[in-house]
Amino acid sequence: MKFVSKKIRKKSGARLAAVQAVYMAHFGELPVDEVIQDFVQGKIGRYVIEEEGLNHTEQMVEISPIDTDYFQSLVKGVHSNKESLEKSLNSYLNEKWDFDKMNGIMQALLLCAVYELTHTLDIDTKVLIQEYVDLAYAFFNKNEPKMINALLDQIAHAVRN
Repeated sequence: MKFVSKKIRKKSGARLAAVQAVYMAHFGELPVDEVIQDFVQGKIGRYVIEEEGLNHTEQMVEISPIDTDYFQSLVKGVHSNKESLEKSLNSYLNEKWDFDKMNGIMQALLLCAVYELTHTLDIDTKVLIQEYVDLAYAFFNKNEPKMINALLDQIAHAVRN
């Protein structure tokens, strides 16, 4: 098993939570600050119900701690730059993939990924792309993660070189 530091796991958790929060804010038509607070306070997205023992007692268990500052920065950044991020994404997509017709989670994932690629230049490009491809595999089958990998690679070459 590969060692992954607590700091990296928390940042990865922040990315997953950010994708979920961006999706919820947009498609649930909820105020972004309210969604952020719900995640940070653990009301949604950070806990699961776990059954224990023969009594089947239930308790809330934290999935994985997240870097809440990074999470908030990412969600707010996507929210405030959403229009330009969508425009940028559309310029890279071919006729087979239309951003507006994509699954909502796919849209949220791509918005977060492109925001990070264009606004967090201190994080290695390959690391960012791999993180979002891994997230894509959590939600989709083989075609979507491959498309995300190719698309993010194309965008990264354009904006980071």
